Amino acid sequence: MNNLNNRVAIITGSSRGIGKAIAKRLAQDGATVAINYSQSADKAEVVVKEITQNGGKAIALQADVSKIADLERLFDQTIEQLGKVDILVNCAGVVVYKPLVEVSATDFDKIFAINVKGTYFACQQAAKKMADNGRIINISSTTTAMMLPTYSAYVATKGAVEQISRVLAKEVGDRGITVNIVSPGPTDTPLCNLKDKMALIES
Repeated sequence: MNNLNNRVAIITGSSRGIGKAIAKRLAQDGATVAINYSQSADKAEVVVKEITQNGGKAIALQADVSKIADLERLFDQTIEQLGKVDILVNCAGVVVYKPLVEVSATDFDKIFAINVKGTYFACQQAAKKMADNGRIINISSTTTAMMLPTYSAYVATKGAVEQISRVLAKEVGDRGITVNIVSPGPTDTPLCNLKDKMALIES
């Protein structure tokens, strides 16, 4: 399928895991993709190589999604190099596996900075700079409905992402931009498999 020909997509957190899989599928369907990473430039370049070797188009762009200036640069560089932005997939995220009584302020601030602030201000950039009739996809999780012990901080961030998405859909709908939430179940990724106190899908 090539139904995304001439579309440009930014996928945050796409040097590995679910973000990588999404980027490869969008490229397979014809989109030109911006592979976003925070620290793993080598992993991002591997994804770009895999896409281009299969006939797709991709570039790698560094940005820490918890920093608004980095998100502005991510969008500006994408537009400068690829001409526009039609699709945003917010996939970058972190998880804390701790009982609520053990979650520190540092844990809380970090997970909200990436999962909520990052998604919120990436959406803001998209609302400002995305072409009409674009698509915004925010990654949530089935854990928001599962009440799993040790997931309190994580599900709090994903609940916020879901509400942000619902409100934004109302705000940009008149431009033909849709905002949707995808909630994966258990997936064989570094984030799902790591049982560290803080696991970063920095991507």
